[in-house]
Amino acid sequence: MKHLITIVGPTAIGKTSLSLILANQLKCEIISCDSRQFFKEMTIGTAVPTSTELAAAPHHFIQNKSIFENYTVGDFEKEAITKIKELFLTTDYVILVGGSGLYVNAVLKGFDDFPEIDSSVREAVNAQYEKLGIVYLQEQLKKLDFVYFEKITKDNPQTLQNPQRMMRFVEVAIGSGQPYSSFLNQKKNERSFTPIIIGLEAERSMLYNRINQRVDMMMQEGLLAEAKALFANKELNALQTVGYRELFRSLDGDFSLEFAVEEIKKNTRRFAKRQLTWFKRDENTKWFNFETPYDTIISYINSIK
Repeated sequence: MKHLITIVGPTAIGKTSLSLILANQLKCEIISCDSRQFFKEMTIGTAVPTSTELAAAPHHFIQNKSIFENYTVGDFEKEAITKIKELFLTTDYVILVGGSGLYVNAVLKGFDDFPEIDSSVREAVNAQYEKLGIVYLQEQLKKLDFVYFEKITKDNPQTLQNPQRMMRFVEVAIGSGQPYSSFLNQKKNERSFTPIIIGLEAERSMLYNRINQRVDMMMQEGLLAEAKALFANKELNALQTVGYRELFRSLDGDFSLEFAVEEIKKNTRRFAKRQLTWFKRDENTKWFNFETPYDTIISYINSIK
């Protein structure tokens, strides 16, 4: 039996530390499933594992792409599944770790099969977005796929502000002549492994304190300098993320640096809350307090045959 040990939970909860313990105990390798850590130009702000941590166990999909590349969740699914199959040739365990729920789902359950969309449709939607802004995309999705518009408004409202995601929804609806949601929840690809999903959690006050401390540490380690180095490319989709976005506004003169840091903390706390909401939906996840002894978690894994 091949098991994909999947470690999920909010940012700053300790997923990396647990993954290293398990990788060494089970003599296996780690697949990173953090969509912010794919990019080699982003290190401090994405909490990439340290060189010592990376050396402690073989890792895959960390800083393997450039912010200038167009890398989708579908691309990741194909590459990750290929690597996982390769690793399972020599071991019964592989570890998947990360806080990007959509990417975790793509690996565990497969990604929905969407039709090819003519590039002219994509260009036309992009041109309208450049001219009219995110409101155009929101109005189009509401008109072309009201069911999905209502769903993300309720479940993931931040998606409505994500131009890349919104353009994708609209271009699929226009290019196929069918609502984007009609292509969701199709029969997924069969997986050759059994997942063991482990969730880490903490009391909210404890989690928020860990997040605040992490942000302070990032600033001490040089996050501002990293943001300055990336500032000229601030419009790239990969950089539309917490930690960089707020510092870019400070560099633009919209925020003081002190206020930007507080915004990073606040937005990271909100992000962690959304992560928990996403992962709590999966009833197959076994949740542990982040302070649970590692031996207890290892015993749980060993109990599953």
